[in-house]
Amino acid sequence: MKIAIIGAGNMGGAIARGLAKGTLVNEEDLIVADPSKRMLDALQLEHPAVRVTSDNEEAAQNADWVVVAVKPWLMEQVLGSISWREDQVLVSIAAGVTFAQLAGYTRGVVLPMFRVIPNTAISQLESMSLIAGQGVTAEQEQLLLDLFDEMGLAMKVTEAQMGAATALTSCGIAYVLKYIQAAMQAGVELGLRPSDAQRMVAQSVKGAAALLLNNETHPAVEIDKVTTPGGITIKGINELEHAGFTSAIIRAMKASS
Repeated sequence: MKIAIIGAGNMGGAIARGLAKGTLVNEEDLIVADPSKRMLDALQLEHPAVRVTSDNEEAAQNADWVVVAVKPWLMEQVLGSISWREDQVLVSIAAGVTFAQLAGYTRGVVLPMFRVIPNTAISQLESMSLIAGQGVTAEQEQLLLDLFDEMGLAMKVTEAQMGAATALTSCGIAYVLKYIQAAMQAGVELGLRPSDAQRMVAQSVKGAAALLLNNETHPAVEIDKVTTPGGITIKGINELEHAGFTSAIIRAMKASS
């Protein structure tokens, strides 16, 4: 299976590196296109077997799957510049560009298409990636899930769910980081060094996520384990609720969707 990646920026570059490090695709079967020689050189320095080019058409012409990781406003221009074949699979990483729009950009060639929304943790192979498909087979869908599972966790959603799911994952990672930043500030005020506070809070967030993902438990169950009657944790949680913490998170997610 030969995969072309159009765009070697933050997302495209991270996907290329993730696929190269994974077990499902050979490095020599990857080709990455980008106008920036600096980005392509950096990628090849890490993965010499990955082929690179500045020509989108050259990258796509022999590929079975074409991953397009460019800004949404460039999608029409980029997709329209490629001579598509009906046996190719298009994977769009552009948030907000619908299947209907993608179909209108492919020169009238009807393609199996996926929309994938990773988040920035893909650079650490810890992305929460959302995947929706149109006109695809079950085998194609499972393969894409497997590819992105090697870069974190991949989940199938419908296109109608994309907005809500993006708010929780792509936007939501910023809200988690905002909590970490706020908790760090509190730690500094309480006498901790910023670097120490950051490590403490970041590891606590990582641990909280592991409890839920590894045990398939519920946040309320885990909260109950640390909120002893009359204890310090329940006092802090009640302060969060008095300040509208839960409401603020819900409102932020709804605004983002």
